[in-house]
Amino acid sequence: MKFIKSLYLNNFFFYVLLGIVGLFVCAFIFPNLYNGVWFVILILITFLALDILILYITQTGIEASRDMPEKLSNGDLNPISISIKNHYTFPILIKVIDEIPFQFQVRDFKIVKTIKASAQDKIGYDLRPTERGEYYFGNLNIYVSSPLKLISRRFTFDKDKMVPTYPSYIQLRKYDLLAFSNNLFQYGIKKIRRIGHTMEFEQIKEYVQGDDLRTLNWKATAKKNALMVNQFQDEKSQSVYLAIDKGRVMQMPFNGLSLLDYAINSTLVLANVILKKQDKAGIFAFSKKVENRVFAEKRGSQMQKILETLYNIKTDFFESDYSRLYVDVKKNINQRSLIILYTNFETMDGLKRQLPYLKGIAKSHLLVVVFFSNTELNEIINKKTDTIQEVYDKVIAEKFMFEKRLIANELKKYGIHSVLTQPENLTLDAINKYLEIKSRGIL
Repeated sequence: MKFIKSLYLNNFFFYVLLGIVGLFVCAFIFPNLYNGVWFVILILITFLALDILILYITQTGIEASRDMPEKLSNGDLNPISISIKNHYTFPILIKVIDEIPFQFQVRDFKIVKTIKASAQDKIGYDLRPTERGEYYFGNLNIYVSSPLKLISRRFTFDKDKMVPTYPSYIQLRKYDLLAFSNNLFQYGIKKIRRIGHTMEFEQIKEYVQGDDLRTLNWKATAKKNALMVNQFQDEKSQSVYLAIDKGRVMQMPFNGLSLLDYAINSTLVLANVILKKQDKAGIFAFSKKVENRVFAEKRGSQMQKILETLYNIKTDFFESDYSRLYVDVKKNINQRSLIILYTNFETMDGLKRQLPYLKGIAKSHLLVVVFFSNTELNEIINKKTDTIQEVYDKVIAEKFMFEKRLIANELKKYGIHSVLTQPENLTLDAINKYLEIKSRGIL
């Protein structure tokens, strides 16, 4: 029974069979061909038996394994590789059909490759998940054909394996090196003019051209007989909370990823930068109520705690209750902190409904509202118009984009910082804003 389940007839066999049927038809017209056709059938049966024999005489014809990360990175290309070793003494043609998780909705996955005799090879492909959670891989099916190509023998490996998909740790590694530098602005992040300096003293060093003359230390200069300056560093151990709106406004998708998942990926990276800058990072999410809370701390296990909390954020995309957010912040965050709020406002009316609560939070804390511009509207605005309908669409798109800028100006009027960004630039823009605030010492 196992033998029958693993045996498959190839298309080449049916092509030959179709040719034999054609010969039988010709034999009705030319009777002399009749015996020759039966001889061809005998040859086909002989080669079929030989093909079965050479494929099944070796118990372990091939060995294969699927190599993948312990967890997938949400929104990124994750490399998956398949290692195959050929134990046959002749070259084989393989067809790989991997049963990848249903979330990808890939129904035509197939890789065809030739492997030399007694050789080893690797096959790779990429997967881009667009939602967090558990992804179940099924069987790794490999169909092996000999040079005769009449039949295939199926081998099955790596049955039923689960891999969790976490927030984008690939982005985390990408920006991780930036946090080790005292001047992150040299690595492609926009430069920000420093205004003054904090009172966090670091060291006394020799003056070099470009140092602030106001920081000259005259006593050290007299003692060393050389110009010496005081060097200051950014204040540390400041509390930074990353708040994620997981209401219905964050359900909108861009490039297959929801705004919520963009915010979660950005939160993971920014929390790592905050901790590397010696500040305290905390997170929470809210919609109908505030949950998924991690209090701002600077301990070694903080990043792992944040990662697990972000992974477990689930939502039904209810209407967000900003009054509940205001009460919770007032009750649980007693020290003045930087609160970076990931949300989205499409209209001024939507902002004005929540503005009293945002103003209330901004009285006690430094509030930064991060919201999104609609990249699809940019495509409509930049598109050449040929019809009246396209002109109407372009005007409406420009109105919505203008309203986004009005929202940013309205927030600025009440002392609330804002970041208007495209989803794909969210992480970089959020890091820029945090570094700007640290540089200006306004927390």
